[in-house]
Amino acid sequence: MDQDHPGGGGSSKPVTISYIAETAGVSVPTVSKVINGRSGVSADTRARVEALVTEYGYRKSGTPNRSNMMDLVFDELVDMWGVEIIRGVQRAARKHRVGVVLSEFGPQGNAIRYWIDDALDRRPACVVTVAQLSREQRDRLRARGIPLVVFDPTVELPDDVPFVGATNWAGGRAATRHLTDLGHRHIAMISGPDHILCSRARLDGYRSAMDAANLPVHPDLMVRTDPTQEAGHTAARALLDRPDRPTAIFTGNDLQALGVYQAARDAGLRIPTDLSVVGFDDLPVTALLDPPLTTVHQPLTEMATAATELALALGRGEKPPQLRLELATTLTVRKSTAPPGSR
Repeated sequence: MDQDHPGGGGSSKPVTISYIAETAGVSVPTVSKVINGRSGVSADTRARVEALVTEYGYRKSGTPNRSNMMDLVFDELVDMWGVEIIRGVQRAARKHRVGVVLSEFGPQGNAIRYWIDDALDRRPACVVTVAQLSREQRDRLRARGIPLVVFDPTVELPDDVPFVGATNWAGGRAATRHLTDLGHRHIAMISGPDHILCSRARLDGYRSAMDAANLPVHPDLMVRTDPTQEAGHTAARALLDRPDRPTAIFTGNDLQALGVYQAARDAGLRIPTDLSVVGFDDLPVTALLDPPLTTVHQPLTEMATAATELALALGRGEKPPQLRLELATTLTVRKSTAPPGSR
């Protein structure tokens, strides 16, 4: 650990971990924590030590090579969406003969501190994360040379964080334009929470298409709720109980659309005769519904494959032409949409 290394700036004087600790005004164990990406160090201290490590070009000896494994990290695996991501990651991992370690933090994120310590010890070839890691957690991985790619980020990321996402705004606009082209004028939107980046983008796409069709956007026809079937059902029940109920509902994901189907049955409405429905994601179950769901195809498997290819390339020390990718969404038209019927 305490291997001497020539200092930077042309100096021939060897630099030790003890010298870095003395210069930073901290203990040797604190410097060791920073170098190894461990927790228990304040952000200011970590930044000060990392700056000195960079300045002096310190490198510890005996650094183990990264393993022939990669990590795929979720907050919570609760629906079919995650299965498509796993399929895409496995596709790329098999191609490169890399194993995959699947981790789930749980709804409260309780397991994240154990995962990151374990990952730092194992030194995987790379990490693809669906879970949103904090800046400190990303910095700890970076300090150990473990490349990270974020899958479909839910928040704005710093410019140096690679990610793979989808054209959510364009997808929301295409879905809504499909309904306006059919002649719908009273279109509701059940969106995900506003703090989620893709939910805002899909809602903005809806607004754009309504504006392009010279249709008013009624605030009471835009519902922001959880991206679950239960939340979609509750929101749709309220919309369909209105005296001026919408003739079409666009949902922020397919699970919410399943809830709309349930609410329509509860209200004695037929899809698409009485109500048109469009979802988002194109999960495999949507083709099996009665009627099959018109939805925006988000290429989840291809996105996961692209994220894995990018992460593995970074792990090999390559410099890909793009560190931030958005794959195109497309509208899949099935039987859940039709021109508005007379009532």
